[in-house]
Amino acid sequence: MEKRNPSPTVSDTEKSVDAHEKDDVKVQVYNAGLDVSGVDEKKLIRKIDYALIPWLSFLYLLSFLDRTSIGNAKLYHLERDLNMTDRQYLLTLTIFFFSYAIFEVPSNVFLKRLRPSLWLSFLMLFWGVMMTLQGIVRNFPQLMAMRWLLGMFEAGLFPGVNYYLSCWYKRSEFGLRAAIFFSAATVSGAFGGLLAAAISKMEGVGGKPAWAWIFILEGLATVVAGVASFWIIQDFPDTAKFLSEAERTVVIRRLQGDDQFSAAGENFRFQYILKSLTDWKTWIGMCIYIGCDMPLYAFSLFLPTIINELGYTATPANLLTVPVYTFACIITCGVGFIADRLGRRGYFNIGFLFIGAAGYIILISSRSAALSYFAVYMATCGIYPVIPNTISWVSNNVEGSYKRSVSLAMVISFGNINGAVSSNVYRANDRPWYILGHGLVLMYIGIGIIASTSYLLFLKRENAVRDRGERDEVIENQPETHDAKNEKNGRYATIEEAKRRKGDKWSGYRYTL
Repeated sequence: MEKRNPSPTVSDTEKSVDAHEKDDVKVQVYNAGLDVSGVDEKKLIRKIDYALIPWLSFLYLLSFLDRTSIGNAKLYHLERDLNMTDRQYLLTLTIFFFSYAIFEVPSNVFLKRLRPSLWLSFLMLFWGVMMTLQGIVRNFPQLMAMRWLLGMFEAGLFPGVNYYLSCWYKRSEFGLRAAIFFSAATVSGAFGGLLAAAISKMEGVGGKPAWAWIFILEGLATVVAGVASFWIIQDFPDTAKFLSEAERTVVIRRLQGDDQFSAAGENFRFQYILKSLTDWKTWIGMCIYIGCDMPLYAFSLFLPTIINELGYTATPANLLTVPVYTFACIITCGVGFIADRLGRRGYFNIGFLFIGAAGYIILISSRSAALSYFAVYMATCGIYPVIPNTISWVSNNVEGSYKRSVSLAMVISFGNINGAVSSNVYRANDRPWYILGHGLVLMYIGIGIIASTSYLLFLKRENAVRDRGERDEVIENQPETHDAKNEKNGRYATIEEAKRRKGDKWSGYRYTL
């Protein structure tokens, strides 16, 4: 969105631009001399979709399957065979989230500085090994160690891929792709129940129980996928080998036209990380995300157990999760598609969180298995579509390649650390209705509603301020911007320099509501 009167200015420290910084702002049109008239943009986007989305979604399916399959394994006597108490089982769920949250931000910085094909493949290979080793543990401490390492290596995939996709698609295209990618979590929920039911038939094979085979077979599948990923995962747009030079140029130019000014490349400087840490949008985004992420893990880890407590045995309980996750997949992709078209992500967040809240209110008050099972479907509406919608919303409102990578990682990391809470709220002594667990999930959804509403109102206010010209900067080559009142917002040689130096703080940038 090209603003009528942009006016970027810099502080005194910013006015001394060194040669290294000038390299960051010198590009106005990427590959300006290259003819791209022969590139069909619609065909190019389809080509990118086919190259990126299916495989990345499959990887996330494996990731979510690996971290949550312990919920399925529990139904096949995991606790009994390892002489674990219910409290120890909850601790094995909890420890995963600490390592998972700790390593997300550094992993995203590594992803940006290294090749995605190398970094993501490395992570997958090693978390597959950790998953497989869970199948040969003999006691509680060994299982705890494997869960910690599993969280450490899995940490980079979800925030990394969401950031990676944001480097390929315009803001109005990102939501649907993020939803499709995340819907792999819903598919893994459905597939996990079916797979666990099938693998349970291997009880006693090789002297190992069914729960061990769940870990071993799923882990080996991840190892194979990790090795294959080195050749399948593509790198960032400016170096992607599956595109021609003209196609790479079109991808970057269209991102620059979408106010993603750093699309042509950005040199790392620590100030980009500081910008993320000091941006109010990062912190409110973190509060929004915990409102749906804590419920996500509570839901996925304990859905088989909840259904089991409603009167269904292990295999039927796993199978009854399938239609729930199928519904979640459909609603997630539907919201991603419509939100991209309408561009009103905040309103979708608030509306679906209210639906989820209604579902948990029913779960708290219901004493009917049928009604509770119905409420589970409502609960998914406040969780699954809100996760990718929140990520898209945050990503849409952060410009600067490194800043966006850190902001997304911080938002996702803070949500995931609250997964440690979700691991401990469904206690065995609260069965069969789990009032405490449902009540705490409802509280988190309430936090998500309040934070989403606040984020929306602050963004609307900031857009209005920019519309009034109160954020205009001084542009040296545009005399109409040479107004003393604009000096406080910075002074820049050109609009392009203002865009690159200020990112989403540039006066012409408009936030997605």
